[in-house]
Formats: sequence, structure tokens, C-alpha cells
Amino acid sequence: MSEGIFIRLLGEVTAEFRGAEEPIDLGPARQRTALSILAAVAPRPVPMDRLVAGVWGENAPRNAEQSVYTYVAGLRRAFEPDRGRREPSRVLAGTPAGYVLQVEPVQVDALLFAEWVEEARRVQRAGDDPQAVRRLDEALALWRGTALSGLPGPFAEAERDRLEQLRLAALELRAESLLRLGRHRDIVEELRDLTRRNPLRERVRELLMTALFQSGNPAEALQVYEEGRILLAEKLGVSPGEGLRRCHEMVLRTDAASATSTPAPHETPHQLPRPLAEFVGRSTEIARLKERLTPRGQTSPSPLVIITGPPGVGKSALAAYVAHLAMDRFPDGQLYVNCRGTTPKLRALTPLDVLGRFLRALGVPPSAVPADLDEAAAAWRSRLHGRRVLVVLDDAADLAQIRPLLSASLGNTLLVTSRETMSWGEDAVQLELARMSPAESATMLADLAGASRISADAGETARLVRLCDGLPLALRIAGARLAGRPDWSVSALASRLSDERTRLHELAAGDLAVRSSLAGSHTALERGSRPVDRLAARMLSLLGLLHVPEMTAEVAAALAGVTSGEAEAALERLVDAHLLERAAPDRYQLHDLVRLFAGELRPADWRGPLIRALSYFAASTRLASHVSDPHRMQPAAPVDAIPHSVGSPDEAMAWLHEEEAVLAAAAVQALNSPDDTIAQLGVNLTFGLLWHQVRGNRIVEMNELNTLALQVSERLGDEASALIAHGHIANALRITGRTDAAVVHQLSALELARRIGDAFSEMRALGNLANTYNTGERHEEALPWAERQLALARRIGARVGERFALMSMGNAHVGAGRPEKALKPLHEGLADAEEAEDGMQEGQFRFILGEVYLDLNDPRKALEHFHKAVELLTAHGYRVGVLRGLIGLSRAHRMLGDLDLALSCITEAAASGGAFGHVIWERRLREERAAVDEARGVIQAGPCP
Repeated sequence: MSEGIFIRLLGEVTAEFRGAEEPIDLGPARQRTALSILAAVAPRPVPMDRLVAGVWGENAPRNAEQSVYTYVAGLRRAFEPDRGRREPSRVLAGTPAGYVLQVEPVQVDALLFAEWVEEARRVQRAGDDPQAVRRLDEALALWRGTALSGLPGPFAEAERDRLEQLRLAALELRAESLLRLGRHRDIVEELRDLTRRNPLRERVRELLMTALFQSGNPAEALQVYEEGRILLAEKLGVSPGEGLRRCHEMVLRTDAASATSTPAPHETPHQLPRPLAEFVGRSTEIARLKERLTPRGQTSPSPLVIITGPPGVGKSALAAYVAHLAMDRFPDGQLYVNCRGTTPKLRALTPLDVLGRFLRALGVPPSAVPADLDEAAAAWRSRLHGRRVLVVLDDAADLAQIRPLLSASLGNTLLVTSRETMSWGEDAVQLELARMSPAESATMLADLAGASRISADAGETARLVRLCDGLPLALRIAGARLAGRPDWSVSALASRLSDERTRLHELAAGDLAVRSSLAGSHTALERGSRPVDRLAARMLSLLGLLHVPEMTAEVAAALAGVTSGEAEAALERLVDAHLLERAAPDRYQLHDLVRLFAGELRPADWRGPLIRALSYFAASTRLASHVSDPHRMQPAAPVDAIPHSVGSPDEAMAWLHEEEAVLAAAAVQALNSPDDTIAQLGVNLTFGLLWHQVRGNRIVEMNELNTLALQVSERLGDEASALIAHGHIANALRITGRTDAAVVHQLSALELARRIGDAFSEMRALGNLANTYNTGERHEEALPWAERQLALARRIGARVGERFALMSMGNAHVGAGRPEKALKPLHEGLADAEEAEDGMQEGQFRFILGEVYLDLNDPRKALEHFHKAVELLTAHGYRVGVLRGLIGLSRAHRMLGDLDLALSCITEAAASGGAFGHVIWERRLREERAAVDEARGVIQAGPCP
């Protein structure tokens, strides 16, 4: 453990070495969020998927895992600045179960706070109120402001709320002890302030009433109760709870002794939603579900029953109906939650959210609900043991969302609805709900619109049923529209639905209402008296032009032709009008329905704004690519636009990571445009992404975008761009092991280069052919292409090409079993890379040299090169190179007999670079892991990716 570190989450997230004057530099906000996730459960492991979900939630970018690796590396550097490359991290370790922050709970203020609050609770139960107050005062003194202040992401949001609830529970505990100690006058003002800030928290209001009553102010205590009663009714539609009512009665009876009486036992929960008054059809499905929920004799009900099917098929309605039919079989309660797996605008509930709701419903005090998922699941199992409870989990996103609830004891049943098919062992029953039959569909229409109207024309009713596709949601909308228009015949509505271009509009009455509401908001902005209102109205119409997941004020400024400040003001105005959402403090996104509405507002001058935005993307991408590594040749041509400013390679790479999904979406939109100027910008943007995709091994994206770019280039007769696209497609095919297909594209690139007289591109194509054959392990075929590249590079004075050719020659000799012949070209190329300060190529030369020295049985010499290679290529974000270097380090340590270090290196290799599709190095990763395990005499589970 790392005893000298203390981490603070109860305020701004900071960390410090004990005795140091300056705090540790924890890096950017999302890196500090990652640290917070690790610290909140330290020293337990956190898997990669939980880190990604905690930092980004459902909207995680495709490069989220790579970003996490970057954050972990940054935190390791921050906590262990003097750690050598060969030393495993003592503070932040990668394990098969995930990343582990190796600190004790007492080294994290939030964990220490929770521990002290629980200690206070114990001594309070033992009757030692003075000691409880002292410990609570110490615990509360750890707070320095809002927990996880300023951090983005779902984890930070949820953890802030959880910690605040824990802080309020601590304040309530303290008030309870002070009241028992007769210090009621000391806390009246504090409780007044707490009540003002938490007006719906009944326990705080109850404590304030008690303090006022004991201070001789019963009238004010009754006023506090009445204010709470009104607020609860207006805000939540509920009456005061039992504790508050009991306190009210105490004041009315002037019975001070009852103020601390024990609450009555918790009532049995009955949370099922009301079923449809007229449920139609589904007789076979109902019978099957009843058989599972209420089996005959002493047989226990099925522990897990899942209803799946497409949207609108009636899963939730069926679940509510059969749950009510089965209520008597579950006398200990019925629990219900909408998991929000597909609810627009709202995040899906986490397993911990669901467990927390249910545990509270089963009588667990809010302050006692565990904050750890495993502990909450254990408490859930304990609460259900020996009971018979029906649990309805509506709209579950997937199996992972509900898995912690699935281990309840026999006698209890989980009834789940989901759009996803789930697989969970032999004790699960899954019902796939199909569309309704024609007869059931007609019956539903008859119940809604009247039997006589529906039966009057059987042929048109059958047609209407077919147009509704047997979906209960569509049928209900159709029936409601007929019921609301007595003058319409079934034939009239069927005719309206026959036009495929408008059918969804006709069947989406709710959407029509949404459109009216959005139009009203947009009109109000257009008519606003302030310039920012009118700019916001125009901005909404422009945002619909760009098909990207989110945007910044800079993008909006390019669209509207205004300054970033003006654009940000307009975006914030749209946020205030609930027409735009913040994806992060400086990022915005349109909800799907608003996006459709914005698309309908397409302005007449749409082409100019769209070209400005795409030009901004292309110029910014090219600049960031150049700044991230100035030694690489930029295939994208310069664009006349003001780019996003980046000041350093790290800043440039961070921007490319952050914007990757947006840039790719913009490129796809542009490449698919029939407008030549827009399509050419798509080609430019695609080429600008090359080196970022190479470093991050974004092979699928590289292939897809460049295939589209090739089509556009050939359409426009742009042979120079077609040449580049051929090369990029070949690179993607090379990495995925399709050597022959890659060679075809490289030869096409070579032919085009020679045709247009582009010697530099010809030189690159020669080198890429060598690289393609080397990757395909056809090393003898690679060597002559590398030699041709070297000759041409020297003739045209392209030093970077010379280095690449020397590297390919060394690779070819190593692969062909001639390591001694590889030394000369590799050392020559390494010296030139060092002189040119080309860190990426230096790293590549070094990992090949490391492999040479392994083949020459000199693992110590190999270690020097591998360590330097990993250091350089990590800084450049070159994932395959890092993977290759770490595998080499593992081999070297294994040859030297240091199996612990070998295991550490191969584990880090899997964690930092595995599972991204590079055929050769994926295979060698598996082979080396197997070799390490065999040498250690054990079989180990795979590490956290």
C-alpha cells in the first residue's frame, strides 16, 4: 500500500503526499473522475467497463478505453514520478479483476468519513451520545465544499448525491444525539438552515420540530409541520410519513417523551402500476406466464421470467396485467421499478440505483443502504430470504443492469421486460412477445373505437390492422384517433396511413404534440426582444444541418458565422429554452426529437453554413494531426478556415481523442453528399484523421472512411486523392491480415503516383508495399520493395522515407531469420531518427532492435531498447507499438528468469493494447501470455482489458 498519499473527494478532488506543501497534479477533469471512481472503493479493483460507464455513461466515445489507459498512465506518473519504466506501479496496479488504487480507506476522506459516521452510529446505539457527537464533528470537518466539485460524468453526479445524502444522515445523527443531551437550543438554527436547503427531507423537518418543541416553541413546530405537509403534497403528491406525523401528534399532545419513540414496522410494499382497464388478447401468453408465476401445488414460482420483444409490442402492459393476477402468490410484497433502459433523455438506472430503491422499500433506512454494489446485492439477498416477493423490472436495458438482483432465494420472482434478448441459465423463462394476431388487433380497435364501426367493414379493418403491423402501441393510437373523430370511417384512417411517407406521423400522436410544443418554443425565440433570442432561433435551424453526436461553441460559431462567445450565448439560450442539452460543461447535443424538428427548419442558405462547419473540422483536424507529430507527412490539403487552437502534442492528441466521434460522423455526412465541394471536404477530413487512426489502431473506421473517400475521388476525377485513399485502405487491410487485398490497393497507389509524377507518393507506396509484406510475414517479398524505397528516398532527399526503408529492411531480415543482418540498417535508421528527434520512428526502431537482440540471445541489451520504445510510443499514443514493446519486455524478462516482471509486462500489454484487431500482435500477445503462465507453472485468468 502507498501509505504516504491522502486523497480528498469531499470538495474539489485533490491528493497530496503527507508532509508536502503542494498538492499532486492530478491532471484534467476526466482523469480526476477516473481517480474518484478508483478511490471510492479503494483498495478493491474496478473493471474497465465500470470506469468507462462512470466517466462517460451511455455516450462513451469509441476511444473511451484508450482514454482510460491514458488517464491511468497519467495518474501513475503523478503518484510515482520517480518510478522506472520496468517497475510495476505500487499505487495503481492492473489486475485480472481491474485497476486497483492501492491505498487504505483511511487515506481517502470520503471513505474515512463513512467509517467515522458508522462508528458514531455504533456508539450512539450503545448510548454514548457525547462520543457520537465528537466523532461526527470530526467526520463533518473533512468536508471542504461540494463533493467531487466540478467533475463531469455519471459517476461524479451519482457519487455527489450519495455523499451528500450520507452527509445529511450524519447531520441528522448528530442532531439526534444533541437532542438527547438536552442541547436543543444549540441546533435550532442549524436545523432551520438544513430544512430550508432540504425542504422535502422529512427527518430533518422532524428533528427541527422536536428541537423547537423542546425549546418551548410548539406553535412554530406546528408551522414547520404544516409547511412540510403542503410542500410534500404540491411537489410529490404524498402525505407526510409516519415519523413526521407522529412528531406532529406529539406536539399536539405536548408529550415530549414520544419525540424519540421507535418507529412502527415498515409496511409491506405494493408498488405495481395500475393495469390497463380493458386488456385485450394475449391469452396464450397470459396462461404461460401464470403457469410460471403461480404454479400448482407446492412448486415454487420461476425465479426469473423475462418478456422480450420489439418497441410498442405491449411488454409493459402484459407484465402489469399478469403481475396483478399473481399478487396473492406473493404476500410479502410487490416491487416495481422502471429501469429506463430506453427512456429518451433520462439515463438508465444503475444496478445500485435499483437495489437502493428496493432496499428502502423493504425497510432499510436510506442512510444504511450500502454504497457498494456487492454489499447492496448481499443486503438484497438477505432481505428477500424466507420471503415471497414479486419484483417487476420494467424496460431493462440489458442483463448487466439487473444481474445483481438475480440471486434472490426461491419463492421470490423477478418479472422483467426488455427489448433485449437475455440468457440466464436453466431457471430463467423467456417469453418473446410477438405482434398481435389480426383477431386480437381487431378486438383492441373495437374496444377503443366501438364494435359497430370496426365490424362495419371487415376488409378495411383488416387493412388498418395490417398497416398498424400488429403493434399494440400503433393500434391504440389508431383506435384513439377514430374515437376522437366519430365522422371518420375505418377506411378514411386506413387511407391516411397508406402513404408510407406520412404513416409514422399519423401513428405518432405524441410526436405531433411534441412538434407543436417545440414549434411554440422556436417561435417565441424568433419573436424575442433580445438579439440572443433571435440568434438562438437561427442557431437551432443550423444545428439540424450537421449530423454529429455533439458540438462545441466553436462548431456552432462556424455554422452561424459569429464569434465563439456569441455562439455560446445562443447555445446557452437554447439550453434555457429546453431545446438543447449539455453533454458536458462545454459540449452540447440535440435530443433526437429536437434534432428531427431542427432538420425541418432547414434554412434556404443551408449550404454556406454547412461548408463553414466542415471546413472548421477539416482545418482543425489537420492542425491537430500536425502538432501531435510534426514528423509525419500530412495527406490532407490545407483548408481556408480558422482551426481549433492546440499548443502542444499532448493537447493536440487530447483534442483528437475528444472529437473523434464527431469528426468521423461529419466526414461520413460530407462523403455521402452529392455536392462536390462538401464531398471534397469529407475527403480532406478523412485524410486529416489518418495519423490519429494509425496511432489508435482505428482500423474499421480507417477502412470505412477511406473507402468512401476513394469513391468520391474517383467520381471527381481526383487521382491524387484516390492515390492517398488506396494507401489508407491498404493499411487497414494489412493490419487485419488481408495481405493480398492490401497489396492490390498499394499497387494501385503506386501506379497512380507514377502516372501523375508524384515521386514522394511513389516512394511512400514502395515503402508501404514492403510494410504490407512484412506484416503478412512474407519477409523475402518485402526486402526488394524496401530497397527500392531506400534508393528513391535518397534520390529525392526524403529522410523520413530513408528511415522507413531501413526499418522495413531490418524487419524483413529479422522475420526471415537473419537477425545479424538487421543490425546495420536498424542502427543507421535509429541514429537518423534520434538526430531528427522523430520520437515515433525512434520507438519503432528500438522495439525491432529489441527483438533482434532477443534472437541473438542478449535479453539485457534487448531490455534497454524495449524500455525506451515503450516510453516513446506511449507518449505518442501508438497503441500497437506499445503492445509490441511490452510483449518484448515480457520475453526478455522471461529469458532472464524474472517471471514476476514478465507477468507484470504481459498483463500491462493486455491492459493497454490488447483486443483491437491487429492479427499478428494479438496472436503473439496470447502466445507470450501462455509462455509466461507455463513458465510460472500456473494457469491464470485473462487480465482486465
